[in-house]
This record gives sequence, C-alpha cells and structure tokens, in this order.
Amino acid sequence: MLSIQTQAGPKGFLNRNLGGAFCRASPQAAVRIERVPRRQKIFPTHAGEIANKLLGAVRDDGLVARFVDSYVAEFSRRGLKDHPARYRELLATLGREALLAMMAQVNAELPRYLAPRRPLPSAAEVEIADTFAQELFAALVRASRWTSEEAEEFRRDLNLYAQLSARTQKVKKRRKPTDPAEGPFVDRCALLLDPSMLEAARAAAAAFLVELEQATDAILRGVLRRRRL
Repeated sequence: MLSIQTQAGPKGFLNRNLGGAFCRASPQAAVRIERVPRRQKIFPTHAGEIANKLLGAVRDDGLVARFVDSYVAEFSRRGLKDHPARYRELLATLGREALLAMMAQVNAELPRYLAPRRPLPSAAEVEIADTFAQELFAALVRASRWTSEEAEEFRRDLNLYAQLSARTQKVKKRRKPTDPAEGPFVDRCALLLDPSMLEAARAAAAAFLVELEQATDAILRGVLRRRRL
C-alpha cells in the first residue's frame, strides 16, 4: 500500500502543533510516494476531501448561522442581527473560530485513525499522520483562497488552540456527558458573540462546541474509515 510524504516543510508537524511551534505547510509542497502497510493507506486527496467538508460544514451547511440565530431567539438578542454588515462579519468571525476548533480536533485525532486497535500509534504511524496534517493544512489554505498573511495568522491561532486544548484534555476525559464543554473555543466564541451577556454566551458556545465535535467526528469517519486504514 501507499502513503504520502511531502518534500517541503519540517518534520513533526503534529507534534509541534500539539505541543510547540506549529510548522508552516506550503500549498505547493511536492508529494513523494512510499510503500507502507495497508492500515496506513492515506493519500493527499483524502486531505483535500476533509478540508472541503470542514469548510462546507461551517459555510454551506449553515452551522454557524443556525447557532447565532438560535442564541438570538433564546435570549432575545435581536440587536445582534439588526445591522446586516455587522451580522455578516459576526458569522465570518465565528465561522473562523469554528474552523479552528474543528482543525485542532482533526490534528489531535489523526494518529488514532492510523492505529485504531492500539492505545498508542507507532513512530511510523505518527510520522504518516504528521505528513497528512501538513497536506491537510495546505489543502485548507487552497480551498479557503487565503493570502499568505491570512494562512500564517490561521496557523498561529491553530497552534494556540492546540496548546490550550492540550491543557484541558485531562479535564475533558473526566467530563460527564451532562457537563458543559470547555476550552479555547468556548471562551473566544463567547467574547465574540455577546460579551455583555458572557455567561449566557459561554453556555451557548459550549453546546455549539459539542455540535462541532460531532460534525468533525462524522467527517473523519466518513472520509478515513471507509478506506479501511
């Protein structure tokens, strides 16, 4: 079977993303093909498919718009929608935050999809997941049509998300199903949504994060598990 490896960009993309400096992936990175065991069968096209599905969930499927509209209706915050230009800006900003949360989740879970029957992936599987993460980021940049400055800013924020999420990972594992979600998305989303009603906004953002996590899980299962990695 075949796997992907890029010839551009430093190694350790996932490891740096989850614990340190998030390395930059070039959208023009060359691809080198190598033979690996069947369970490690992933391709650049899979990264592009995941990137497009993440964008589609945030933009085309209306996840963010439904979230904001539901919050406005529940808490009688009609003022958030009174000015069309500000409302569109709010949707765009929250959509970016949602995409950050979903990308951070994908990067964190990639190794698990390469080693579904073992508690920890092998070094080779981590390297393949690392390479795949580079291609995923490059695919997202291309699909979003970001400038180099926009891509760099997103990369920095994604690194921040990964670092902050890692601190709350143990808390998340102990969290009961009825407990509210926590993490950088909840805090940032609440501040952007409605800082004058922060507690209500945090509760709504926590519920929205659970919805985003479920959508991300569905995308990963749909794209990767049907290939029987």
